[in-house]
Amino acid sequence: MKVLQNARLKIDALRHAYSRDAFAAERSALTEERFRLQAERERLSGEAERLRLQRDATPVDSPFMHYQATFDAQSLVRRHAVSGLTGTPGYVTNFLGVKAPPEFLPEVIRQQLGQVEGVPIPANWHADVAEWAGALRAVELARGSFTVIELGCGWGCWMNNTGVAARRLGLDVRVIGVEGDENHVASAARTCEVNGLHPEQVTLHHGIAAARSGLALFPKQEGVHWGGQPIFDPSDEQRQQARISGSYEELPIFSILELTAEHKKIDLLHVDIQGGEADLVRDSLSLLKQKVAYMVIGTHSRQLEGRLFDNLLNAGWHLEVERPAILGLAEAGPHVVVDGVQAWRNPLLV
Repeated sequence: MKVLQNARLKIDALRHAYSRDAFAAERSALTEERFRLQAERERLSGEAERLRLQRDATPVDSPFMHYQATFDAQSLVRRHAVSGLTGTPGYVTNFLGVKAPPEFLPEVIRQQLGQVEGVPIPANWHADVAEWAGALRAVELARGSFTVIELGCGWGCWMNNTGVAARRLGLDVRVIGVEGDENHVASAARTCEVNGLHPEQVTLHHGIAAARSGLALFPKQEGVHWGGQPIFDPSDEQRQQARISGSYEELPIFSILELTAEHKKIDLLHVDIQGGEADLVRDSLSLLKQKVAYMVIGTHSRQLEGRLFDNLLNAGWHLEVERPAILGLAEAGPHVVVDGVQAWRNPLLV
């Protein structure tokens, strides 16, 4: 009997010791959880304060903030900002790490050579948050590879910006540009090279983009000029006059069919062809639905914007970003001060 009592006492002592150890372990775990939750609360509080300061610092009165989007455009743009960037002498580097050629920079921006720009909200020297968001949205929707065609590519702006962003996401990149100014074409080639896009990834066409192939007259440019408008399918008399004046050159017209022929899908078609956007879209709708997943279009009048709405909405495209052209008013009537932007998603391909 005494042996059993001793055994019971030992068992009770062990049970008590086990309970005490379990309690201590539980208390330690709860303490760690409390510290973790406290740290998380402090982190979230700091994040909320950062976002509040960021919001308060954003100039909401800027006309570039008057856009509409089906997603958080500012967050999307900020997602692609690269930390720890350093500037490159002779270039302005943007938030993606893309280096812009100095010959195309406005005079005030040339003072920033060697520096790194901040996130373009509401805008930087060549594009606003709406256009950045639309272009980078196309990058995020791509899978495995990313192919961009930029019509009216200038110095290769969107070829480089979206190409570099897609490369950073691990996508296989291909960039294609069409430009009527031969100086711009040469600059686009150099810009692609300095931003690490290899020759086999880059295709540049010196010509004009339209729905159908053909011939166009394009004004010769001296220095940095934008907005040259081609004369499509010129008559023999116009071609003769152009040769005599020496102020125009004959260029091939590259159709959407030609530009997309060797590609199964175009992840982004960026269109900025000085007023020819609506005609190109209207006359290429069937092919665009088959091949193009996303379009970002620069608009040069409210009338053009309405035509794009009619054609693309009726064809089933989804408008995801829109900022109308910014107008000025004068006795002669309204005039465009800043081009508008529309970003369209093709639900058949994305």
